[in-house]
Amino acid sequence: MIIENKKPDDIFNRLEKEQVVYSLLEELNIEFIRADHPAAMTMEICSQISDELSADICKNLFLCNRQQTEFFLLLTPGEKRFKTKNLSSQIGSSRLSFASEEKMKEYLNLTPGSASVFGLMFDTDKKVQLIIDQDVLDKEYVGFHPNINTSSVKIKTQDLTGKILPHLNREFKTVILPEEE
Repeated sequence: MIIENKKPDDIFNRLEKEQVVYSLLEELNIEFIRADHPAAMTMEICSQISDELSADICKNLFLCNRQQTEFFLLLTPGEKRFKTKNLSSQIGSSRLSFASEEKMKEYLNLTPGSASVFGLMFDTDKKVQLIIDQDVLDKEYVGFHPNINTSSVKIKTQDLTGKILPHLNREFKTVILPEEE
């Protein structure tokens, strides 16, 4: 695993959807630490990355209602399990399930395993509602994939809520999800 506090030296060999994340962080003057690693397809792998970065890599879940007319991106701590009924009641949308790979690509320009808050950069029509678990907001630092699951970035949570989301003209709803066994 390679850990640095700058964008990759081979930035132009990276996918454009990753490049725009580093451009955004530079534009907003946000300090970050980046880790390059093998593809992280599970939260167990992300847990190892979290340990290396000393920041929780968020679980980013792309959800939809039963009719597939409302879409949500839920940020919750990586190790936290939850039941959709706890979320449904707080956001007023019943029968939540995972949204399709096609909708993730269409709205966020992402593929399964790389879901990230940075995908909201591509949701210019604001079809996806952002939901953040209070436990994420309570952390000083948080980690995300930069739209690709072969890298992760650690940023201050206040930079997410105070710089990135306002820059993207995005609001979020805070939820409190209980720990589930």
